[in-house]
Amino acid sequence: MSSTRLVSLLGLGFGDCGKGLFTDYLCRHWGAHTVVRFNGGAQAGHNVVLPDGRHHTFAQFGAGSFVPGVVTLLAYPVIVHPTALLVEDAWLRRAGVDDALARILIDGRCRVTTPFHQAAGRMRELQRGMAAHGSCGVGVGETAGHGIDHPEQILRYADLVRPAVALAKLELMRRTLRAGFGQACAEPANQTAYDAELAVLDDTSMATRWLARTAELIRQAPPASHAQVAQRLHLPGCVLFEGAQGVLLDEWRGFHPHTTWSSIHPGSVQAVATDAGQHARIEHLGILRSYMTRHGNGPLPTCDALLEHLPEPHNASGGWQGRFRRGHPDALLLRYALQVAGPLDGLLVSHLDVFGRERALRWCTGYEADATADDVCARDPDSGRICAILPGAPHDLAHQERLGHLLARATPHYAGEPIADAASFVAQLEALSGLPVLLGSHGPTHEAVRKLRLLP
Repeated sequence: MSSTRLVSLLGLGFGDCGKGLFTDYLCRHWGAHTVVRFNGGAQAGHNVVLPDGRHHTFAQFGAGSFVPGVVTLLAYPVIVHPTALLVEDAWLRRAGVDDALARILIDGRCRVTTPFHQAAGRMRELQRGMAAHGSCGVGVGETAGHGIDHPEQILRYADLVRPAVALAKLELMRRTLRAGFGQACAEPANQTAYDAELAVLDDTSMATRWLARTAELIRQAPPASHAQVAQRLHLPGCVLFEGAQGVLLDEWRGFHPHTTWSSIHPGSVQAVATDAGQHARIEHLGILRSYMTRHGNGPLPTCDALLEHLPEPHNASGGWQGRFRRGHPDALLLRYALQVAGPLDGLLVSHLDVFGRERALRWCTGYEADATADDVCARDPDSGRICAILPGAPHDLAHQERLGHLLARATPHYAGEPIADAASFVAQLEALSGLPVLLGSHGPTHEAVRKLRLLP
């Protein structure tokens, strides 16, 4: 029997569910020695607040980094943003963490986001105007997409130790991306911002300057070999796999095109472990808020402007993602998330302190919608309401897009009684999911997390 305990934390919503809080808590209470980022890139935003008031929004470092000795592993296929990692390290130093770069392993196979990816991704989003997908603006999607179209131009973290190789790829990448854009933005209102990003693609000295900056990171965190990664994942003790985003944003299971270029799924965790030769059983824990949230464009059927009073100190509206929205808990989206995520061992729930506030939360139990998308949903035979949304076959983006159109038009139908309190919500959640709720948070720090059931 393996002496390494593997546990994954998977968001079951549209992100912003509390993954940072629970990662920090479990590092403290289970003595986790490693936090593995296994998907996504620098677009993560996992907030950790300490009891003494310190706060950090973790993007690439694992959210256990406030705990002394905990190592971050950026595992392949995570997309690394080197200069953003240096910026995040500087912010962590201001928060009292002086050794974050000494406690990070970066798989040399990881793809790298460059200034050219970031500029091109922003330009595509600016061209979409009101139909923007909801990009975070840090280039993760562009890095993934460009790599699919031009695999020979993929820049990997290990390439950064060979400046001549890296520079050749960067210049080819810059020219290729620049050829895809004209001088004018399709949305004239965005022309000024478009021009600023276009200047990056026109800057022939950018690659050299950027490489010089990345040398500082390579010096402190050289590329990790496959053997080093495997060794880390076989150390005795607890390894946490910290997922980015949520399963409702998954590239294949989310509602196209308002998704991320990343797979948030137990299979993604298993792939990283298997690649390292680690075959121990993985415990999969799903994380959700007590209510729905969504940052940026895309469907959110239970969105309710009257819930905007619910506090959100670390998720402001604006920026590349757009408005931060809140909605009532949605039984249909919960069941869908659980179906596409596959078997889980339990649930962790954040924001249980919202009950009893001025605006009551209600469970959404069905949708009213026209019949144009009945091939992607099921209806209750008595009421005629939509009672379930149905995932498509693997990689069927057309099906997922039809789901998105349905959800954008759906009118939620709510249960008659508001949710009385946190205990009632937890009981209803366990009944809906068939899973135990192991932990619940009643505030932003690890001290506000309560054990609701005996932890495995």
